[in-house]
Amino acid sequence: MSQNRITGKPRIVHRHLRFGWWSLLCFLSLGIALETMHGFKVGYYLDTNNETRRLMWTLAHTHGTLLSIVHLVFAATLRILPQENSKLQRLASPCLCGASILMPGGFFLGGLIFYGGDPGIGILLLPVGALLLLLAVSQTALSLGQLGEKSSPKSKEKAEESA
Repeated sequence: MSQNRITGKPRIVHRHLRFGWWSLLCFLSLGIALETMHGFKVGYYLDTNNETRRLMWTLAHTHGTLLSIVHLVFAATLRILPQENSKLQRLASPCLCGASILMPGGFFLGGLIFYGGDPGIGILLLPVGALLLLLAVSQTALSLGQLGEKSSPKSKEKAEESA
């Protein structure tokens, strides 16, 4: 058994740091690929009858990149919390991971096959991902809202001493 096993709060922080940096690499690479197709005037991407594809793939790149950065911010947020928050670990963390896959994935699949200007059936992943993102963000905000309310006995002593 390895002695380097990470548990508890550092484990979830490392998970979101890894997820954030690797997905950032993935979605920035997608953006470079899209710019390359634009630069070389690839018809599959740039023709006027492929406007839906171009929009959906641009949205996939943009949302994926933004959600990658949200993972990094979430990891930083977890680090500043004074104790482990089981609700964030059980609810917000998996919801954020799910949203980071479903939202860009829905946009990308919606542009892969489309019907007369309407995105393909893959776009149905988007509302599910958006709901998961809403849950993750609201749970994180609620946890931070309780941060000042739950103070440790040591912080109460320091506050009394400074008063």
